[in-house]
Amino acid sequence: MSERLGTIADLLLDRVGDHRPGLRSRERTWTWDEVVRDSAARADRLRRLRDESRPCHVGVLLDNVPEFVLWLGAAALSGATVVGINPTRRGADLEAEVRHTDLQLVVTDAAGLEILEPLDIGVARDRFLLVDSPEHAEQLTPVEPVRDPSVSAETRMLLLFTSGATGASKAAICSQGRLVGLARQNTEKYRIGRDDVCYCCMPLFHGNALMALWAPALLAGACVALAPKFTASGFLADVRHYGATYFTYVGKALGYLLAQPERPDDADNTLTHGFGTEASPEDQAEFKRRFGAKLYEGYGSSEGAGMINQAPDGPPSALGVPAHAGILVVDPATRATCPPAELDEHGRVRNAEEAIGEIVNTEGAAKFEGYYKNPAANAERVRHGWYWTGDLGYTDAAGYLYFAGRSGDWIRVDGENTSALLVERVLRRHPDIVAAGVFAVPDPRSGDQVMAAVETRVGFEELRLAEFLAEQEDLGSKGIPRFVRVSQRLPTTGSNKLRKKEMQADGWRTPDEVHWWPGRGAPEYLRMTDQDKQDLREQFAANGRLRFLP
Repeated sequence: MSERLGTIADLLLDRVGDHRPGLRSRERTWTWDEVVRDSAARADRLRRLRDESRPCHVGVLLDNVPEFVLWLGAAALSGATVVGINPTRRGADLEAEVRHTDLQLVVTDAAGLEILEPLDIGVARDRFLLVDSPEHAEQLTPVEPVRDPSVSAETRMLLLFTSGATGASKAAICSQGRLVGLARQNTEKYRIGRDDVCYCCMPLFHGNALMALWAPALLAGACVALAPKFTASGFLADVRHYGATYFTYVGKALGYLLAQPERPDDADNTLTHGFGTEASPEDQAEFKRRFGAKLYEGYGSSEGAGMINQAPDGPPSALGVPAHAGILVVDPATRATCPPAELDEHGRVRNAEEAIGEIVNTEGAAKFEGYYKNPAANAERVRHGWYWTGDLGYTDAAGYLYFAGRSGDWIRVDGENTSALLVERVLRRHPDIVAAGVFAVPDPRSGDQVMAAVETRVGFEELRLAEFLAEQEDLGSKGIPRFVRVSQRLPTTGSNKLRKKEMQADGWRTPDEVHWWPGRGAPEYLRMTDQDKQDLREQFAANGRLRFLP
């Protein structure tokens, strides 16, 4: 693909005259030429409505429907910025989040209007464009597709709210040029070609779908096939209906797919490959066995990507190898490079205290485009001229890089650090655990204890969890959960990630059932009663540690 195509607007205009399928829903197929022309009609409407005295930020609150894709194209051609609004957010948090982004217009439907209308997001009611209203089509005029003269590689294309899985959500900036760069990287890395049908079941307001599917498909001229929302039960039917060859995922969604009852014809489908994050090596292998598609597990974020090169011949649990010499794992306190991990026969890190640190890019500060109107968050990401990811990792002696969780995923038990992510991966091996989140809760005397929240297909007794954990040779004694929350449906973000901060704040005081291991020796779980919870609180009070209870 020519380097002259430096903006998303350029990629769109390059598709004029391309009469191959470019966008599909269950109701209709658009050619790429039609996608561009329908995007141009919406861009023309944006130009007529925008206030030229300030940046044109357009909030989009829609499921994965064709209108979302067409308004992405409209924003690119007209130089506007799309702010994807998470439909699972509500109330004051959503109001503050959206108001912060200074919207001029909101593109939504009747369902979205019902969510937003009670809120004060700083947008007048007559600036809501309802795509399912009778007058919507009448307000669109066919025009010849053109790029607004103001559009450049630096033009802000997206404000992407971070997932909010581990803290407050922030609006990460992504320019048209950066998105084109990611499209180039990802078409090559994940082998997306013109003949692919890219099944988009992850939400379009999130970077996963935009950076790893929509933009690469646009670059390659592949077809984008939409699912309004991810459903595990409808996944395979959609794949077969569209003839999909590629898809994106997150680890929890993959867990839901694998929790579906296995059928002898699972592998009778068109999928060849997929890309995602935070799936365990066991889940990747199981997906390949059942569905016949290779999964490319990667590392990235809304703020930065392109830090890791694939290493197909490396260890299954490794992310790959650093893309350049500036990608390091360092001690956040000293900035010293961490020594390689010493791995036992199970791949468990023997020297976690020294080997696990924060992943940084010493050459990445200039490429970080920042968070919108959030200097404190920007300062947290860029320090000492380096880009700090906020993620934990380690390298092995051969130079392969491994993900060890978010920076808040260290759990300090009896003076030793334990990675929550590694415990989560052990729990996910259990055939009846669909999803697992692990986090620190305070110990009544000192430090932390490990708590797990698991989503199960059976009752707790049927899990036989204590026996299962005792059989896991790569689970250290400090990583065995002291508390286990059991649920049929754990809270998630709109991008299908577990809300670990919320679950951590609840701790053992959740209304879900909790089982705990109060003694020493081999784990033996008991149902936690209200009296147990009260007794535990009194232990905190006796030790002067009530302040550690949220």
